[in-house]
Amino acid sequence: MNHFVTAAVFTYPHEITVIKHLLQEAGINHYFENEAMAGIAPMYSHAFGGIRLKVHPNDLDTVKEILDQFTSDQNLKIV
Repeated sequence: MNHFVTAAVFTYPHEITVIKHLLQEAGINHYFENEAMAGIAPMYSHAFGGIRLKVHPNDLDTVKEILDQFTSDQNLKIV
């Protein structure tokens, strides 16, 4: 996981719930950096740089497509 890159940054833990499921369903190796800290102290998320979605560089294009599809789908949009 040393070579993983940041694909996206989120502010609050609830924002990653559906995305985590979509990535697992697609079989993409990933992890969310600072997820535990944001769960403990969500109001300090900006202080430690947000929750960073980390993926392998080979999966970056696929992840971007999943994120784009997620944000464009009106039924799954996080408000």
